[in-house]
Amino acid sequence: MQARFNHKIEAIAVSDIRQFDMEVSQIEGIIKLTLGEPDFNTPEHVKQAAVAAINADQSHYTPNSGIMELRRAAAKYYKEKYDLDYTPEQVITTVGATEAIAASLQTILNPGDTVLMPTPVFPIYAPISQLNGADVLQVDTSADGFILTPEKLRATLEENKDKNIKAVVLVYPSNPTGATYTKEQLAALAKVIAEYDIWALCDEVYAELTYEGQHVSLASFLPENTIVIGGLSKSHAMTGWRLGFILGPKDFSEQVVKAHQYMVTAPTTNVQFAALEALTKGKDDALSMRKEYRARRDFMRQALEDAGFEVVQPDGAFYLFAKIPTKCGHDSWKFVRELAKEAKVALIPGVSFGQGGEGYVRLSYAASMDDLHQASERIKKFTDNY
Repeated sequence: MQARFNHKIEAIAVSDIRQFDMEVSQIEGIIKLTLGEPDFNTPEHVKQAAVAAINADQSHYTPNSGIMELRRAAAKYYKEKYDLDYTPEQVITTVGATEAIAASLQTILNPGDTVLMPTPVFPIYAPISQLNGADVLQVDTSADGFILTPEKLRATLEENKDKNIKAVVLVYPSNPTGATYTKEQLAALAKVIAEYDIWALCDEVYAELTYEGQHVSLASFLPENTIVIGGLSKSHAMTGWRLGFILGPKDFSEQVVKAHQYMVTAPTTNVQFAALEALTKGKDDALSMRKEYRARRDFMRQALEDAGFEVVQPDGAFYLFAKIPTKCGHDSWKFVRELAKEAKVALIPGVSFGQGGEGYVRLSYAASMDDLHQASERIKKFTDNY
């Protein structure tokens, strides 16, 4: 056996975010602000919808793309919330946003294609692209407030015409920075994307957690080139339920269902009925959570600034991306390991999110205010005495 494993699998690594989270979990008394895991519970009425589905023997295969009632509800939800015009047939129900991303990239990428990734960005899109034979071109956005400007996008496309650029990944509100795009910024990006006729994979799973104004999708301007990724993990505190959506143009939807089908067959049946409840009777469930997240954001931002950090303005999601105080050095891995060991607070190193992330740390404030108060005191004491 000359090649025991797929070389592309061997070339990628298990997420260092998950590895570090497991590593610090061994420290007694540690406060973990590492993972994007809401500390809220799934709304009770959503849970009961799943129980009712089980009791009604909803335990058989559903259509590959999900039950039609859910796809209709999703199309209506995205129309009412974000004014996006999709038919139910253009909605594919997936096993979480992660599967939605994997199926979408598998559908559009050929070996030798290149995917543009504005960084810092959550480290999921690159390995999936590479597993599909594509190259990844990182675009450092740290000098532009962690926003991809149309000027930088155009310059990057012009400078890399030989790389067969197929798609650009846009994550907004952003993990890890919390930054998002305005309507005007998206309109300007759409013009460049249309001119070069590339795909835009838009991960909008944090759309409901937008603090300033209304979330706007790139699909409002360029539906024929935009793939929208959504889900219920963040908006309805349903991370473990694994329920996501892909929305895209008709020709794309007809192809992506093939990738989806051979990955998972269909989403879990009773979870789809819980999702139906969430998108209909619980379409505003995120509002109370968003209010609480906003209070936590404001508290932790001030606390980090008092401890000597420079904090990127977070307009959505539930993360702070903070520049390490100068006196504490620039090595983000060194800093988070020292902080975990000495102060018993765990953050994620900024370098884990690609170019432009070194010298920063990511903090998830999807934790209780009690934990955030304790963590802020420990962080300040650590930086004061560094």
